[in-house]
Amino acid sequence: MQGHRVHALENICFVTGCSDHGVVLWNEKDDENSWKPKILHRNLHSSAVMGVAGMQQKQIVLSAGADKRIVGFDVQVGRADFKHQLDSKCMSVLPNPCDFNLFMVQTGTHGNQLRLFDIRLKQMEIHSFGFKQESSDSQSALINQAWSPDGLYLTSGSVDPVIHIFDIRYNYDKPSQSIKAHQKRVFKAVWHYSLPLLISISSDLHIGLHKII
Repeated sequence: MQGHRVHALENICFVTGCSDHGVVLWNEKDDENSWKPKILHRNLHSSAVMGVAGMQQKQIVLSAGADKRIVGFDVQVGRADFKHQLDSKCMSVLPNPCDFNLFMVQTGTHGNQLRLFDIRLKQMEIHSFGFKQESSDSQSALINQAWSPDGLYLTSGSVDPVIHIFDIRYNYDKPSQSIKAHQKRVFKAVWHYSLPLLISISSDLHIGLHKII
């Protein structure tokens, strides 16, 4: 099950997606320390929902599935605002922290793992990013991306012991920088909010701190 807090809605809530193909919105109950589920949709995906996210300033919930499909669901009107079919299974979706129209989707395509979208363009992909994978292992849903606080850079772990950094302002197919960080696969590398540091975790059981120049 994947979960994400929804910032655009008025109440405190979060959204989850799971293997039954459904996406569920959870609202906090009044005067109770519990949560009330509301099924947003269960038939817009034909396979497991691998990633969900709420847009910052729109009442739209994004979901990405193993069925290679991205769905933008308008919570206010109760129906899909857009659908997009990709050429590879989707494993996560991540809105940009500064430009609230942009979001990135991780796919299972080698050399084309990351796809950038603008919600205003509905079904059009803006650009794709990727990296050469030395390991023969398949892409993992455990490997997650992270935006820099300014929304200009994206980090990706990999099945190789490397952190890849992408600058979305440039139309490069390759990472702008790659850091040999661990001895085994890198699950995630997140940016420190105020310092030029990346913090990474890996299956080698180590936490890494990496200064970015």
